[in-house]
Amino acid sequence: MNRTFSRMARRLIRRGWVAAGVTALVTGVVGAFRRRDQRGQGRLPVSRTSRAARNLELARLGTGIGSTFASTSARKLFASAERRIELDQERQLRTAEQIAERLGHMKGALMKIGQMASYLDDGLPEPVRLALAQLQSNAPPMSGELAAEVITEELGAPPEKIFVEWDPVPIAAASIGQVHRAVIIDEHTGRERAVAVKVQYPGVADAIESDLRNTDLLGMFLSQTFSSLDPAEMVAEIKERLTEELDYQRERDNQQRFVDFYRGHPRVNVPEVIDPLCTSRVLTTELAIGAPWSEALTWDQHERDLIGETLFRFVFRSLYRMRAFNGDPHPGNYLFHGDGRMTFLDFGLVRYFSQSEIDLFGGLVKAAALDHDPAAFRSLVENGGLLRPGAPVATDAVGEYFYDFYAPVGEDAPMTWTKEYASGIVRHTFDRTSPIAQYATVPRAFVFIQRINLGLYALLGDLGATGNYRRVAEELWPFTDGEPSTPMGVLEATWLQTI
Repeated sequence: MNRTFSRMARRLIRRGWVAAGVTALVTGVVGAFRRRDQRGQGRLPVSRTSRAARNLELARLGTGIGSTFASTSARKLFASAERRIELDQERQLRTAEQIAERLGHMKGALMKIGQMASYLDDGLPEPVRLALAQLQSNAPPMSGELAAEVITEELGAPPEKIFVEWDPVPIAAASIGQVHRAVIIDEHTGRERAVAVKVQYPGVADAIESDLRNTDLLGMFLSQTFSSLDPAEMVAEIKERLTEELDYQRERDNQQRFVDFYRGHPRVNVPEVIDPLCTSRVLTTELAIGAPWSEALTWDQHERDLIGETLFRFVFRSLYRMRAFNGDPHPGNYLFHGDGRMTFLDFGLVRYFSQSEIDLFGGLVKAAALDHDPAAFRSLVENGGLLRPGAPVATDAVGEYFYDFYAPVGEDAPMTWTKEYASGIVRHTFDRTSPIAQYATVPRAFVFIQRINLGLYALLGDLGATGNYRRVAEELWPFTDGEPSTPMGVLEATWLQTI
């Protein structure tokens, strides 16, 4: 029998949640950084360090080939970009100083917080949504001329010398950089190839460094809102991950790991990295074309079910087999091709885990969803740092408090993800009225992994994805290694034999 989590969501909602504390956290942080800008501290110096020309590999990718432009698929993709309506010229940021000033308003570390919460709106009260909206504002992109300057500094030549074609109008602008379309000559085939070139904003590293110096403020609000929380590890984790995201060479390495692991997968595609055209501030990859999230949500339920299964498999296959989690489960990072086929983008925020941490995650799932063993589960959450050891609360109550996160895989039966369940999980996460919550905290290893519960579950709820997720999970859990339970599972099992 098909079941939903509406009943559970209502139970979570009845528990209540303290909106004032979370509102104070978000509005306080927004206000603090707004005051920083008003004092003029958002204006940052921007360094200009020239780089020597790259090597002969760049020449092989550049325009020196002198070939005529054949009507290749890459050329057609680029032509479609040329036909787009150009962005309003007056909105473009034309100097590094302008960008540095705007970073204090809508880019940098604080915008990342807004992006992290942008798909949780159904679970947040109105004051918090309004505050987060200020962190999610779409900033104007930097001008094509300024992006070209970054390319010149990083690659040793202007884009028209590096690329066969270069579109100065970005196709995406985010918190750290913006993406341009370009065409190169593939060094292996000699053919034209469409690529996506991510260019980091000048001064963004300084802006985020400035933001991160103020994370003690974030820790203060967290500790005031969550009485049992020691924010030191959480703040340290946020600092480390966001600092790593600034390094496009690290993102290149992250993406290449996912490319290598998922090569040949029947439903998961990760764009190839064009290594000679990557630096710490420029990342060049194969250009991927597909339907955006908004379009995929209009597809029939069968297609949405397949998307949900692919998302679920990607997250947990990566976690348990690669010991890695791409910590930005945002719908803007996915492209959809039908029949469950997806392209995954943006690998700047990847968290790698030790085997002992993976064993802890698996142990928690096994005790909660498979064995339904409250005593074993309590021992694990205490040893893992999620609950204060010896907290004066009943073991069964501990199980009930945490089990909600494992409910989708707790029974061997078809289920439907709902928005009500996803928003109920958000409320449950921030509910401080439970006596268990007074003794619970978030260890460092769980800071970004929690986004599975808050981010992935929200996306599956939007899809209304239906399936027997318990059986899918048993294919992915290292302690069960279940048989394929769906047609996609059969395809994946065949692929696994090749890696």
